[in-house]
Amino acid sequence: MDNFSTGTPFNGAVTGIASFAKCPICMDIRNVKADIAVIGAPFDIALQGRTGSRLGPRGIRLGSTRFRFKSGGSYDPERDDTYLDTDRWTVVDCGDVDYVPGDWDTTFHNLAEAVRILTSQGVMPVILGGDHSVTYPALIGMEPAGNFDIIHIDAHLDWTASVAGQTRSNGSPMRNAAALPYVGRILHLGIRGIGSSGPSDFADARANGDKIYSVKQTRSLGMEKILADLPKGGNVYVSFDIDGMDAAIAPATGSPMFGGFNYEEMNDMLEAIAEHCNVIGCDMVEVSPPYDELGGNTGYLAARLVADLLGFATKAREKRGEK
Repeated sequence: MDNFSTGTPFNGAVTGIASFAKCPICMDIRNVKADIAVIGAPFDIALQGRTGSRLGPRGIRLGSTRFRFKSGGSYDPERDDTYLDTDRWTVVDCGDVDYVPGDWDTTFHNLAEAVRILTSQGVMPVILGGDHSVTYPALIGMEPAGNFDIIHIDAHLDWTASVAGQTRSNGSPMRNAAALPYVGRILHLGIRGIGSSGPSDFADARANGDKIYSVKQTRSLGMEKILADLPKGGNVYVSFDIDGMDAAIAPATGSPMFGGFNYEEMNDMLEAIAEHCNVIGCDMVEVSPPYDELGGNTGYLAARLVADLLGFATKAREKRGEK
């Protein structure tokens, strides 16, 4: 509503609708006049452990209201540059994909079709999960984008063959993704800790050509060497499980893991990814707000990381002369 004393509305963190980064809302997904579209996938039907990530999209959006995309962009004093200038780049929030309680097939179909509709319009989809199973239907919807590689940031490998016969759990999206004909190489960053799949899963992933790096290995090798496995400028989809971050700063998730990445190094990693690759889509999954005892910090961290990736990805396109 208008500010009746000044006539200028204040679109701050505590006012208005909590769209992602206070960006405009687009309710017609078939007519998205934007470069980037955020959609929520509030599903945790595939979780093996504690639930709550169905509230992830809401928690991430709420965290994102601490900042907003704006005309002129956001200034980074460390890099002395501005990012995501809305005079150049249009970002919209398309709301949430329909979740049908108890209906796995329809729920996944809804997400796949939503992503397909966006991708077919040349719009970059940003999916807010939801548990990590949502990545697989999202990738099915990415088919119109053509061939691409995947960078997977996670504490867990997610190459589980099945859980009690179920092949679409939150522990299986990378195995399922590898079977898609247009998915090329998969880089896994942050894999650590016991329980992160079994020896046969790691063997299958490596046989597929996947490269697997723990947090320690990522730090030791550096992103320049790791990204050399992918073609310069090649299309990449980034799948980000928040438990790739250290549990001390990201406790609100189904399987929090210590020994993860910290924010500063992840910020640098995302910049390196965006400069080496052409990011065509991403997801942020496994944020579970009911367990966020730090005043919503996990949701805010997830929102900040998504915004960082989008800022770096659009800046890289600007440098290539795309806008």
